[in-house]
Amino acid sequence: MSSDNEKNLTATDGNLTGKILIAMPGMADPRFERSVVLICAHSDDGAMGLVLNRPLPEVDFGDLLAQLGIEADDSIRTIEVRFGGPVEPGRGFVLHKVPEHGDDPEGRVRIGRSLAMTTTRDILEDLANGAGPEAAVLALGYAGWGPGQLENELLQNGWLTGESADELIFGDSDQDKWSHALTVQGINPSVLSGAAGRA
Repeated sequence: MSSDNEKNLTATDGNLTGKILIAMPGMADPRFERSVVLICAHSDDGAMGLVLNRPLPEVDFGDLLAQLGIEADDSIRTIEVRFGGPVEPGRGFVLHKVPEHGDDPEGRVRIGRSLAMTTTRDILEDLANGAGPEAAVLALGYAGWGPGQLENELLQNGWLTGESADELIFGDSDQDKWSHALTVQGINPSVLSGAAGRA
């Protein structure tokens, strides 16, 4: 157990932007049970992230565009809509691939070398007409932490931190992402589940 705590302690020493959080078994908040969260911004002011493995099958991208008054043509892209987190559930965030070099327009936050988050209407209009980034997902709402809150949850062993991967962000198999995220970090999910007991 001490090695897990040490891993989380060292993870809090730096900025976690672009890293993932993997909910530990026994996560107290049911909204985040077995969740994988991409940290999109992290500073002394707090942190903001998007849940990567909670699809919203009842929300159709085309219907969402219609509600926003965005007209789609026959080349509309099929974009998965996910629950990004419990904060501001009516607000949308598009995670998408970007070229490694170049300027970021207003409304786009670069998370890694080739990954960004965009909050402007323009990207939805592009996707509605078959344009826009090659790989993209839409998240409604986000996960937020106040100053020191995420660091405290890490110290209490609520989350494991790890490296992100494209298949965790853009992959289709949401139900397997928690196990896959652990495997990517070199952790056997069944061992972790057995060692943690019940919440």
